[in-house]
Amino acid sequence: MTKEEKIALKEQKRAARKEARKNGKGIKTLIAEFKAFISRGSVVDMSIGVIIGGAFSAIVTAFTSILMSVCTWGLPGGISGLVTVLPAMNERQQGVAGIGQKFAAADIAEMTVKYAATQGVTITPDSDTFVQWQTQLKSLYTLKGTTWVYNLSAFIDWGSLINAVISFLIIALVLFVILKAVNFIRRKNEQLKAIRLEEHYKRHPEDRPVPAAPAAPKPSEVDLLIEIRDALLAAKKD
Repeated sequence: MTKEEKIALKEQKRAARKEARKNGKGIKTLIAEFKAFISRGSVVDMSIGVIIGGAFSAIVTAFTSILMSVCTWGLPGGISGLVTVLPAMNERQQGVAGIGQKFAAADIAEMTVKYAATQGVTITPDSDTFVQWQTQLKSLYTLKGTTWVYNLSAFIDWGSLINAVISFLIIALVLFVILKAVNFIRRKNEQLKAIRLEEHYKRHPEDRPVPAAPAAPKPSEVDLLIEIRDALLAAKKD
C-alpha cells in the first residue's frame, strides 16, 4: 500500500467516525456495550461474591474478637496487651527522656508531670494545664492493653498476629466446608442425571449412542525405530 493510499484510508476512517458521532451511533454503541458488560453473568457473580465476602468478613472479625476476648480473659488489657517492645537501637526509639519507651497506663498522671518537667514546666494533677500536657503526652505514645508504648519504638504485636491467624483458619475451614458441600451436591446431581439417562435408554434403546470403535494403539518408540530401519534397508536394496 502506497503512502497516498494509507493517507486516503485514514481520511475515510476519520470521516466515518465523524459521521457516526453526528448520527449518535457512537454513543448508542457505547451504551449498548456498557449494558452488555454489566449484564454479563461473570460481572454479576463477582459483585455478589464481593458483597457476600464483605459480610462474611465482618462476621469472622466479630467472632474472632469474641473468641480472643474469652481466651485472653485473664490477661491485663486483653489480646491488645500482647505486645513485646524491642530494645531501642537509636535515640529516636528511646522515648521521652525520663519516661522511656513504655509505662503503665495507671501511671499516666505521674508520667504527665514528668513529661512537663522535661520541657521545663512544673505542673500538678490539679492544675489547669494538666489536661493539655496529658493530651500531648498521649499523642507521643499508643495504648496497648494496659501499657503506653512510644510511637517511634519497634514492637511485636502478638495480638494482631494471633487474630490474623485465627481469622485465616476460620475462613479456610468455612470455605472447605462449603467446597465439600458443593462437590457433594454436584456428585448427587451427576448420579441422578446418569440414572435418568439410563432409564431413558431402557425405554428407548434406539437412542443409546453406538460405542465408538477402539482406536488403534499408538506406536511406541521401538516400533517407530523398527519402521525407520526397515525403510532404510528397503531404500538400500533399491
